[in-house]
Amino acid sequence: MATKSITITNEAYEKLAMFKESKESFSDVINKLTSKYSLLSLVGVLSKKDADELESNIKDVRKNFRERLNKTASELR
Repeated sequence: MATKSITITNEAYEKLAMFKESKESFSDVINKLTSKYSLLSLVGVLSKKDADELESNIKDVRKNFRERLNKTASELR
């Protein structure tokens, strides 16, 4: 198998490493993330109403998480 060396920033490496599972190589991760499937293939899967509801739920979860995280951080100080 031919290989190529690439240079990436530490930030890019850390982001890529977050997707890496224990037995995967970085090549596996890159192939997984750049597969033939695209987020664009999901366009139209949800109705406008369902998409709006999902977006609202995601915002609520993020808000609650942020509040819990801030509370925990302040308790640790």
